[in-house]
Amino acid sequence: MDMKKRLNLELRNRKPGEVKELVLDNCRSDDGKITGLTSDFESLEFLSMININLVSVANLPKLPKLRKLELSDNRISGGLEVLAERTPCLTHLNLSGNKIKDINTLEPLKKLPSLHSLDLFNCEVTMLNSYRESVFELLPELTFLDGFDADDQEAPDSDPEGDGLDDDLDENGEEGEEEEEEDDEDELDEEVIDEDDDDDDLDGEEEEDEDEDEDDDEEDAPQGEKRKREPADEGDDPEDEDDDDEEDDE
Repeated sequence: MDMKKRLNLELRNRKPGEVKELVLDNCRSDDGKITGLTSDFESLEFLSMININLVSVANLPKLPKLRKLELSDNRISGGLEVLAERTPCLTHLNLSGNKIKDINTLEPLKKLPSLHSLDLFNCEVTMLNSYRESVFELLPELTFLDGFDADDQEAPDSDPEGDGLDDDLDENGEEGEEEEEEDDEDELDEEVIDEDDDDDDLDGEEEEDEDEDEDDDEEDAPQGEKRKREPADEGDDPEDEDDDDEEDDE
């Protein structure tokens, strides 16, 4: 697919000025040049043109907000002054796998004050003696070269074109996880409370049953005593009768 068709496909019914990220990897450039990309993409912050057989960046339009440019696996050998003129806010540049052969080719990058990450993997220039020291000396504002700083400390794993965005997402994600955990704990607490209520209900029912049994026993007890007293209530005491008989004999 050629670059113009790929551009139209990537627009997805959006206007060029609304696009912030654009990936044109593996499409076909027109005779090694950029085609179809215009300055209408004024909001573009991330542009990737990996392996498109690009020879020159001369046709790169002015992209005032571009921060990250991926140009690896092409055939670029020079002409980098265009980047300084048309992408003044560039912070990350990947030229890995191109035809960069000497340090002087990189000199135009000195005019990119915000550039702090540069990748030149698999370029011939990396085979030069004191390659890293020379590049850091040429570009004093540079922080990372091929993923490491001047002290050989590895660059942190992050998406440079989304500085700040990843942090926000991580924080939101953590907050979301914490909220989910709190919700789960609340649900567990509610279940425990429900179980306790059920146990209390069962205990209450058992107590009620015991109370009813005690009431029944109390009701039965007086009836039994009454039946025992009935014979005594109906007749006179036998001893009283004997006393009466003795009085009659006298």
